[in-house]
Amino acid sequence: MLVARELSKEYRSGDNRLAVLRDVSFTIPQGAFVAIVGPSGSGKTTLLGLLAGLDTPTHGSVLIDDADLTAMDEDERAKLRGQKVGFVFQSFQLLSTLTALENVQVPLELRGESGAGERARELLARVGLADRLDHFPTQLSGGEQQRVAIARAFANAPRILFADEPTGNLDSDTGGRIVELLESLNRESKTTIVLVTHDATLAARTQRIIRLSDGRVVSDSAERAA
Repeated sequence: MLVARELSKEYRSGDNRLAVLRDVSFTIPQGAFVAIVGPSGSGKTTLLGLLAGLDTPTHGSVLIDDADLTAMDEDERAKLRGQKVGFVFQSFQLLSTLTALENVQVPLELRGESGAGERARELLARVGLADRLDHFPTQLSGGEQQRVAIARAFANAPRILFADEPTGNLDSDTGGRIVELLESLNRESKTTIVLVTHDATLAARTQRIIRLSDGRVVSDSAERAA
């Protein structure tokens, strides 16, 4: 379960304070598929970073499986991310000098897991890239690179996957296939997926939509359904 409690984030500029998020609260149960939407500057990416423990709030707290990220230091948050969290970026963030197989192997090898190569092959086959193992990122299409990134994110069998505009650099057809892949992984592995998107069509395919405006939650489809 993921819980946000009265999250606020402010940045200082001289004597001024810029409030990016204001008292954001919600609970996301295990296995949910959730979209966070809103106009540019509404705080979506900032919120995702707080939920993933990549940043800390000015006020409030984030809990993943009852563990309070805001009570941890950076090393403790990094350990929790390694155990329970996956992250997919809009820009893929693949290592250009490594093959698809090697990109997926890296997090497994860093964890000291045996059989990293076999596990990486299984994950790439699961995302439809069994025949592209030895290709470098520059030899792959945008959709294929994003599938490698998703396979890498699932390498540590995360309890929760955060995705920041995962289809933002892709055409609509390829983006649709990426969403179908996330849907199937959500169903099969029961991994919670929380994605940020500006794409209303993509958001409509999730189970729940949390809408931000000016740093606040202005609507939550889970509340309307309750």
